Order: sequence, then structure tokens, then C-alpha cells
Amino acid sequence: MKIIFDCRFTKFPRHDGISRYTAGLVEAFSKLHPVTMLIHDERQLAMLPDLPWIKTRPGHSLLEPFVPLYALNREKPDIVFCPMQTIGSTGRKGYKLVLTVHDMVFYRTRTPPKEFSPIVRAIWFLYHLAYWPERLTLNRAEAVVTGSYNCEREMNVVHLTTRPLVVIRPGIEESALPQRAYPVGSADGTKSLVYMGTFMPNKNVETLAKAMHFLPGYTLRLLSRVSDETRERIAALAPPGSIRFDNGVSDEEYLAALLEATAMVSACRDEGFGIPLIEGLNAGTPLVISDIPVFREVGGDAAVFFNQESPEAFAEAVRSMDEPGEWMSLTARARAHAGEFSWEKSGRQLFELFTSMMADGPAAGR
Repeated sequence: MKIIFDCRFTKFPRHDGISRYTAGLVEAFSKLHPVTMLIHDERQLAMLPDLPWIKTRPGHSLLEPFVPLYALNREKPDIVFCPMQTIGSTGRKGYKLVLTVHDMVFYRTRTPPKEFSPIVRAIWFLYHLAYWPERLTLNRAEAVVTGSYNCEREMNVVHLTTRPLVVIRPGIEESALPQRAYPVGSADGTKSLVYMGTFMPNKNVETLAKAMHFLPGYTLRLLSRVSDETRERIAALAPPGSIRFDNGVSDEEYLAALLEATAMVSACRDEGFGIPLIEGLNAGTPLVISDIPVFREVGGDAAVFFNQESPEAFAEAVRSMDEPGEWMSLTARARAHAGEFSWEKSGRQLFELFTSMMADGPAAGR
């Protein structure tokens, strides 16, 4: 079977969540079966495995509905997989389509991503005012993938699609990391709490900043890139000097931050999954995270949960790990729980899905 994997949502020079899901899954799948990547910018190749590729327009192009006509049909694939639900299908001939839904967040928080054009942002907002546009979008596919059991439950509750729904969760890179010791603090004598993620409203970084008033001896490291306006707003909520803005880190710096941290933290109100959390688990870094259903799935027994609207509750959760014995127990559970998230397993699940789809016969018009 000939597979085309839509990699046009790959971010450079650093991955975001969907981008990392794309790169990890296509690499794992490629070890089981040949695959061709679909890109829109050759700079994306630096973030992707060394695989055959074809180039076309970006996924947010106004001509996207017609991508089968100008890019896909001539390649004669058997299956096209998209790690989003937005790939066009007008004029599709001879191949089966698999779409992905990562979360239901934007039905509850309808703020479109800022990187999109005003037109795309307007369409995005209107699209999430009701479920029927999503149903039409998903039901044009032969199968739908989602990245968490929590999202699968939410989709089933509202009957978001009539198509087969398969959970393929994100994974982590297997690596031999050093055994963790109880963190004694950095050179300035403070322990660090690390956050990796955006500063969108649903991420609720403000609660983390406010909680620093109750956590003397700790520094909150915000690793992601941040605008000057957001930096000033977040810094004003916390005691002077209690927040460190890294404004973007390399993979090596990211791992070093995890390995010296007391905890990886998040006060997110709503989330699709949270790939940084499983990266923290893999490093043996305990999680202090908001008590929302998807984080219960991700964190398991290696996390301390708190009410995301309460800075005091967050501070109390952090202090609950002050005893070395408690922290060492959590870090051991973190490493054990990380084993549930494997790109190898996810790639095999995708391969099995495609194999079963081909067993059902060729697509209409093949």
C-alpha cells in the first residue's frame, strides 16, 4: 500500500504539540512500512526524518479544499493520513482518508491561534460555534484518529463522527537517562519548577505566577518563547525574581532543565493531551498539574493534582514533595508511567489501522 503522511503542520525551528506528534508518528510508522511525506516548506525537513517527500501548498491555503486535484490524486496513494482534520478532499479519487482530532478545547475556549491570518481565524471561530461542521469534516474520511482516551470519550458523548475512532497517543523518545537524585537547588539556592507550553488563556500560566508568592525558595522557569507584552504581564503577578523567562530552549537545554527540576508544572484548564508532561515523566521529573480528566490519563500515579484556579492549592501541591522520600517515590513512578507512551507502539497502531482499512477493499473510484 502507498501511504502519504501530511507533514505540513510541522513547525520550525522548534516543534509545537501537533508538530512533535507528526514527526514522532511518521518516523515510527516509517520503520514498519514505506511512507511519503507531504510538506509545504523544505525547512520542515530539518524537523522530520529522512524520508521521501513531495511539496505542495500550506494546509491553511485558501486552495486547500482542492489539494487532491493539484497534489494528491496524481501520486495515486492508497491512504492519506493527516494529523489534523483540515486536509481538503474535493475531487478525491482512489484513496482512503484518515483524519485526526486532538481535542475538543476550542468548543469551550474559542480563541483561534494567533499565527493564523484574520480570515482563517474568523473561519476557525465560526467553525467551533456548533458541532455539525466538524461532523461533516470528519465523516468524509474512512477513519478518525484521536490522541487520548479522554478525547475519544468527549467525541463519543456528542456523536462527533460516525466513522471508526481509533486512539493513537503521542509517544516519547527512548533514551538512557541518569538516575535522578533529590533536587537540592541551583547555584542560587532555589529549586526550580519548569513549564513548557504556550501562554494561551486555557493554559492558565497566571495561576502558576501568582503561586510564587507562597513558594519562597522556588523559581518558576517558563521555557517557551514569549512576547514582551506577555512577559511583563506574567512577571507582574509574581514576586520580583521568582520567574525565569528562558524564551525558548534547545532540546539539550530542555532536557537539562527537566533533569534538575523539582517538578514539571501546568495549571491548564483544558487540554488535548500535553506532550511535555510525558517528556517530563521520561526524565523522572514528577508532575504537579491541574486536576482535569486528560491530565489524570497522562499523569497517572506519578503526578500531584491541584485545583487549577487556586494559586494556594498549587503551592501546597508543590510543598507536598518537600520530603525526599515522597519526591523519590514520585520520580520512580514517573519513569514507570512513562513506559506507557511509546512512539513504537503508536506507529504499530497506525500500521494496523491502515492494514485493516486496506483489507476492506480499495477506495471508491480506485
